[in-house]
Amino acid sequence: MKARRQAPLAHLLAAGAAVAFCHHASAQDAFPNKQIRVVVPFPAGGTTDLLARIFGQRLQQSLGQPFIIENTGGAGGSVGAEAVARSSPDGYTLLFHNLTFSTTTTSLQFAGRARHDLDSFAPVSLAANVPMIVLASTKVAAGDLKAFAALAKETKEPMFYGSTGAGSTMNLVVEVFKRDAGIKVDHVPFRGAAPMVQELVAGRIHLGGDQLSSSLEFVRSGSMKAMATLAATRIPLLPDVPTVRELGFPNMELAGWNGYFAPARTPEPVIAKLHSAIKAVADEPEIRKRLADLGAQSVGSTPAELGTVVRDQMAKVRPFVEELKLIVQ
Repeated sequence: MKARRQAPLAHLLAAGAAVAFCHHASAQDAFPNKQIRVVVPFPAGGTTDLLARIFGQRLQQSLGQPFIIENTGGAGGSVGAEAVARSSPDGYTLLFHNLTFSTTTTSLQFAGRARHDLDSFAPVSLAANVPMIVLASTKVAAGDLKAFAALAKETKEPMFYGSTGAGSTMNLVVEVFKRDAGIKVDHVPFRGAAPMVQELVAGRIHLGGDQLSSSLEFVRSGSMKAMATLAATRIPLLPDVPTVRELGFPNMELAGWNGYFAPARTPEPVIAKLHSAIKAVADEPEIRKRLADLGAQSVGSTPAELGTVVRDQMAKVRPFVEELKLIVQ
C-alpha cells in the first residue's frame, strides 16, 4: 500500500520538474521579452558611455527591446560593477566596462576588499578597442610626456593629475610614470572621465587621461594637449602623438578596451544570444566606420576572448598595484 501511495507523488514531482524545465527553457528561448538595463560604471560623457549608447541603439533595434543606459559612477567603476555582479543572472542587467575593470578589481583584491572579481561575471563580448591617451592642460608648457617630466622636476609650484578614482587605470599609469620619472604630481580623483576632462580644459589640473573617442575633439580643437598614447603603436587619427614606449616609459603601456559582461550564472543560451547580437552590430560597416572616426576599433569577440583579455591584463597590472599600494577608496 505504501509503495502504491508514493507512486502518484513521484509522478507529480516529475511532472512538476518537467513543467518547470519547459518554462525555464521557454523563457530563455523568448529572451529578451523586456527592457535590458546596461550599467556604465562612470558618469555620462566619457568614451565608455558614448560607445554604450552607440551599441545600445543598434541592439535595441535588432533585439526588439529597449536598452536603457544607467550611469553609476564611483570608485573607479567598481560601484557600478558591484551592482551588476549582485543582479539577477537573467541577462536583463549588463555591465559595459573598460580596462579600468582590470586595475580597480586588482586593487580591491590587493586591499582584501574585493566583493567581486572576474568570476563574478559572465563575459559576453568585447565591443571595441580604444587607445588610452595621456592628456594635459593647454596651460602646461610641455609638448609631450617626457617634457612634462622635465617640467615637473623644475617647477616649484604644486602639480596635479586627475583620474577616474583611486585604483583606476590613470591612477595606476600616472603613479608608474611618477616612479619611473622621479617626479611629484598630486592625485585628484573624479567619479568619471567626463568631469576630469572638464577640469583639464579649465586648467585646474595639469595632467589626466581618457580613452580617445570622447577626447578627440578636445585635442583637435586645441582645448587639451595629447601628451602620449598608452597603445603599443601610434594612433592613426593623431599620428604625431608618440607612444609612452617611444618616450622612455614602457611600463605605462596598456591596451584599451570596452566590453559587455553579465552576472555570473547567466544561462548560456542567453549569453549566446547577446553575443550574437553584439557581434552583428560590431560587424556592421556603418558601425565600423563610426567607431573608426572616433579612433576606436569595432571588435565583437567571443566571450572566452574577452575573459582572456581581462585575465591577462589583471596579471600584468598586479605587480604594479602591489608595489605602489594602489587602494580603491
